[in-house]
Amino acid sequence: MGLIYGSAVAAENEGPIGILDSGVGGLSVLRHLRLLLPHETLLYVADQAHVPYGPRPAGEIGRFLEGLTRFLLEQRTKLVVVACNTASAAALDQLRAAFPDLPIVGMEPAVKPGAAQTRNGKIGILATVGTLESERYASLVERFAQGVTAFEEPCLGLVEQIEAGRLDGSETRQIVQRALAPMLAAGVDTLVLGCTHYPFVLPLIQRLAGPDMVVIDPAPAVARQARRVLEGRNLLSRRLERGEVYLYTTGDPGRLAAQARQLLGEEFPTAGLAWQGEENWNQKGNLLCLYKPMK
Repeated sequence: MGLIYGSAVAAENEGPIGILDSGVGGLSVLRHLRLLLPHETLLYVADQAHVPYGPRPAGEIGRFLEGLTRFLLEQRTKLVVVACNTASAAALDQLRAAFPDLPIVGMEPAVKPGAAQTRNGKIGILATVGTLESERYASLVERFAQGVTAFEEPCLGLVEQIEAGRLDGSETRQIVQRALAPMLAAGVDTLVLGCTHYPFVLPLIQRLAGPDMVVIDPAPAVARQARRVLEGRNLLSRRLERGEVYLYTTGDPGRLAAQARQLLGEEFPTAGLAWQGEENWNQKGNLLCLYKPMK
């Protein structure tokens, strides 16, 4: 199988937007990018060979992101969105240093809007261990959550449940209930979704948290930032027709296609990618070999 997306691009502004995540969580960001930028072509790459990123060391995540980005650059990608809070927290600065000419938009937990919207000064932050233990997250709390009590919960196992398509099963409900129980007991009135997977269980979260709970999904803000970057660089597509969406995974393409169908209600062309020589890292921590399409 060759690449789904051809590299013959008429102009720089007609190149695709690349979206990176370890799994399907970034599809929640893709959804908002399509709404806000309907004429853009989107290439989504899920590194499902390594999902979840949450427990992985930052240096390892950085190496994965560099390999993913090299693949996207082969497709003449004009902008990359790192649609993963854990990956952004671990390696966004590293990625920007490795590709200084490429505009890169990252994710961060919406601590600032959460602190601004709370009515009683108590917010809950649902995120992965990697995000909650990162310097980037600590900086957000220090800058924007002064005078606010933040309750943190890593929701262990929730990413895996969402990857498996179990959005409202008993085990998923138990994970969310355990996460919310101390927050609800403390009177939290605002929840921040600090993982791109979590919006896919938003109905469950809202049901368990109650109708008065404010829940903040940062994906719309990320889509707006992507548009601002494209506008600032004169890179918005000039096409009139709706942009296409292509999915890639380092896991099972059939599984990703089914996941996208379940989560977004649409069918997209999907292809597999395989790491080549993954066991060989150079001293700088970069991949020696690029992604190649599976046969």
